Amino acid sequence: MTPHPDATPSGVVAAVPKSARSLRSRLIALFVAGAVLTAAVMAVAALSFSHLINTRATLLTQVDPAGLAADQLLLSYVDQETGVRGYILGHNPDFLQPSVQGVIDQQREEKVLARDLAQQPALDGLVRQAEVVAANWQRIFARPAIAATAAGNDVYGSPGALNRSKALFDQIRHRFAVLTKALDTARMHDGSSLDSATNQLIVVLAAGLVLLVIAAVMLWLALRTWVTRPLARLAGDAREVRLGQLAHTIAPTGPLEIQALASDIEAMRQRIVAELELVAIARADLDTKNEDLARSNRELEQFAYVASHDLQEPLRKVTSFVQLLEERYRGQLDERAQQYIGLAVDGAARMQRLINDLLLFSRVGASSEGIAEVAMGDCVQAALENLDEIIREAGATIDCDYLPDVAGDRVLLTSLWQNLVGNAIKFRGEGPPQIVIECSATDEEHVFSVTDNGIGIEPKFAEKIFVIFQRLHGRDAYSGTGIGLALCRKIVDFHGGRIWLDTGPHPGTRICFTIPIRHSELEGSV
Repeated sequence: MTPHPDATPSGVVAAVPKSARSLRSRLIALFVAGAVLTAAVMAVAALSFSHLINTRATLLTQVDPAGLAADQLLLSYVDQETGVRGYILGHNPDFLQPSVQGVIDQQREEKVLARDLAQQPALDGLVRQAEVVAANWQRIFARPAIAATAAGNDVYGSPGALNRSKALFDQIRHRFAVLTKALDTARMHDGSSLDSATNQLIVVLAAGLVLLVIAAVMLWLALRTWVTRPLARLAGDAREVRLGQLAHTIAPTGPLEIQALASDIEAMRQRIVAELELVAIARADLDTKNEDLARSNRELEQFAYVASHDLQEPLRKVTSFVQLLEERYRGQLDERAQQYIGLAVDGAARMQRLINDLLLFSRVGASSEGIAEVAMGDCVQAALENLDEIIREAGATIDCDYLPDVAGDRVLLTSLWQNLVGNAIKFRGEGPPQIVIECSATDEEHVFSVTDNGIGIEPKFAEKIFVIFQRLHGRDAYSGTGIGLALCRKIVDFHGGRIWLDTGPHPGTRICFTIPIRHSELEGSV
C-alpha cells in the first residue's frame, strides 16, 4: 500500500513551526522601512533644493537687479541736478537736456525697483523714502528754478539758492546711500543663504547616499540571513539525501516559506524511504519469482530436449518398419493399402522434421558458443551455402549489402539468416525470387532487413507469424512446421535485439531485426 504523500512512514504529517515569520512579511517590513527612509531623505532634499532655488531667485531676480536700478536711479537724479544747475548758470536751454533725460530714466528705474522689490517691503520702503526726498528737491528747487530762469529771473542762481539745492540733493544722496547699504546687506544675506542652502543640499545628498549604501548592506545581510544561508543549508541536506544518505533528516530553518519547502522535501524523503522499502520487498518477491520462472524454463527446455531426443528412436523404428512393409508387400497390396502406407511414411517424416525443429528451438541459448565478434557477412554466406540447392532450383537472386561485424553467436546467427532467406524463397510468387539483404545503423544498434518479392503477409498477421507452430497456409500449399520465425525471434531475443514485420508499402515481405552494438562485450570477449 502506498503511503500518503504528506505522511511519514509512521503516519505523522510533516508540519511547519507556526512561530516563524514569513519571508514575505520580513521583506515587506524591510522595504517599507527603506521606502519611509527614502521618502524622508527625498523630502529633506526637496526642501533644501527648493530653498536653494528660492534664495538664488531672490538674489538674481530681486536684490541684484534692484541694486543696479538704484544706482541708475541715483544717476538719473544727478543728471537732473546737473542739467538744472547748468541751465540756471548758463541760461542755455540745451543745458536742460540731461535733466529731461534724467526724468525719463527716473521713471523707468522707479518702475524697475517697484517690480523687483515688490516682495521686499523694507527695501521698497527705503526706495520710497529716497523718492520722497528727491520729489521735495524737484518741487522746492528744480521746477521753480527752471521756471524762474526761463522768465529771466536769476534768483535761483544766487549762492544761497544753490546751497539750498545742494543741501536738498545731499539728502537724496544720503537716502540712496542708506538704500545701497541695505541692498548690499540683503545681497550678502542672500549670498550666505545661498551658500548655506547649497551646503545643506550637499549634506542631504551625501547623507542619502550613505543611507542608501547602509540600506543596501542591510538588505544584503538580510537576504543572506533569511534566504541564502537557509537555502544553502537546505541544499546541503538535500545533497546528502541525493548521495544516498536517505536516513539524513532535513530540518526546517529560516523563514516560513523556506521551512515549508524543507518540510515538503522532508515529507518527500520520508515517502521515498517508504516507497523504497516497498520496492525492496517487491524486488525480493520478484527475484524469487524470477528464480522460479528461470528454473521452470530450464526444466521446460530440458523436458523439450529429452522428449524430442527420446521420441527420435521409436519414430525411426516406425518409419523403418513401414518402409520395410511397403517394400516387402509391394504389388501384393491394393491401392488403398499403398495409400495408407504412403500416408504413414509421410506423417512419420513430418513428425521427424517437427521433432528436429523443436529440438533446435529448445537448444537456442543452451548450447551457445557464447557472444564473440562475428562477421555477419560470413554468417550470411554460410546460410546461402546451406540453401544452395533450393536457391538454384528456384532461380533466386540475392543481393546483399556490406554487413558489419557484430557481437553474437555464429551458429545461431547463421541459423537466423538461413530461416529468413529460406522463407523468402519458399513463399515466392510466380516469378523467380528476388531477395535483398540490407543493413543500417544507429548509435545503439545495427538494423538488418530481408526483403523479397513473394506473396507477402497481411499486416494483421504481423505478430502471429512469430508464434511457434502458427501457420498462415495449409501444409498442402507450403511445407514446414511453423517454427521457423518463432526460432528467429528467439535467436534475436537471445542477442538482445528486436524482430518485426515491416508493413510499409513495398512488394512482397520485409522482415527487419536489430543487433545491439555492445562495445564492452566485444572488448571483454577478445
